[in-house]
Amino acid sequence: MAGLVEMWDGRWVLGRIEDGLPTFRWGWVPEGLATRRQLRALGLRPGGQDPVAQIKWRRGRRWAGLYRVDLAMPRRTPTAAQLAAVGAALAARRRCVGCGRDAGYVVPRVERLCGDCMDNTTASQEQRFVVNTFSREHTAQQQDAA
Repeated sequence: MAGLVEMWDGRWVLGRIEDGLPTFRWGWVPEGLATRRQLRALGLRPGGQDPVAQIKWRRGRRWAGLYRVDLAMPRRTPTAAQLAAVGAALAARRRCVGCGRDAGYVVPRVERLCGDCMDNTTASQEQRFVVNTFSREHTAQQQDAA
């Protein structure tokens, strides 16, 4: 049931208390509160503050914390070294360990091979399987003959 909820600044707004926090429906959030994404769009971050309210939608299956905009801090900008490290890490995810070239996409984590190297490896594995199967059959026939 919706009722009046007192906010941090003394205002009374339409909402309810759930899980110890003022809870609002979609589109009913009062001025001065924003989600993390909304803060990010404004160039801000929560800055260590806990959510002061929450918004719920889709019959309570989806929710997001709401933060005070007046207590939010400016977003931190990464240094050049941090940006270079992220770029190197992303480039490493695209590098094939078989041929050593940049595949142009993130190669699978298990094999770390590009499509061309994967095809070559699969073909050689099939050839090894055929050879091993033949040698086992050949060895078994020799043992039966002896």
